[in-house]
Amino acid sequence: MRVGLFVTCLVDMMRPRIGFATLKLLQDAGCEVVVPPHQTCCGQPGFNSGDRESGRLMARRFLADFDSFDYVVAPSGSCTGMIRCHYAELFPEDPALQTRLDALSSRTFELTDFLVTVLKVDHLQSTFRGSITYHDSCSGLRELGIKQQPRQLIARVAGARLQEMDKAEICCGFGGTFSIKLGEIATRMADNKCQDALATKTDAIVGGDLGCLLNIEGRLRRLGDETTRVLHVAEVLAGSEGEQD
Repeated sequence: MRVGLFVTCLVDMMRPRIGFATLKLLQDAGCEVVVPPHQTCCGQPGFNSGDRESGRLMARRFLADFDSFDYVVAPSGSCTGMIRCHYAELFPEDPALQTRLDALSSRTFELTDFLVTVLKVDHLQSTFRGSITYHDSCSGLRELGIKQQPRQLIARVAGARLQEMDKAEICCGFGGTFSIKLGEIATRMADNKCQDALATKTDAIVGGDLGCLLNIEGRLRRLGDETTRVLHVAEVLAGSEGEQD
């Protein structure tokens, strides 16, 4: 099985170790993984801000980079949601191009969904010593149905203990440009998320979208918490949560 790894902008620029953890998980599961060197953004920021043309440009780039693969996998529900749910709106005037894009979109998966649904991974050679609470990111949850997949995989990590927080499905306040346009509301939402997570008294807050995790971690540190770890689920599943970028 030949898999194209869509690294995503935030992972590439902010936490490349998440990309390496994703690569390890896919290779351990028997995939031939290729990282196209010229890949770029999925187009979501511009598209969500009303710049439809930038979304179309990025979709064409995505098609050029990934059309040859059996599957495409991304460590992000947000980017995958853009590809699977919104690329279908981009080229109504070009049915042939839209058909190709739709076919590729249907082969594109968020990491934990791919591991559970397609690869049916039932064993992980990884260890995490501590307790975890899991934050459900909006796009992954509401657009893709990502809920049990990460929890099912975390249960297979030796030593990991999952403690659910109150209102795990409520937004952390990031929402891409939402946190820029409506900063006061976003800050209050982040505070609420941090309070719910800290109430579990777990060692780490884990999620599947780096945008959410950066938002949560940034707010935690501003509130004076320097000890609670904030990790991407790929790091936990790959046993690489201690590595530095």
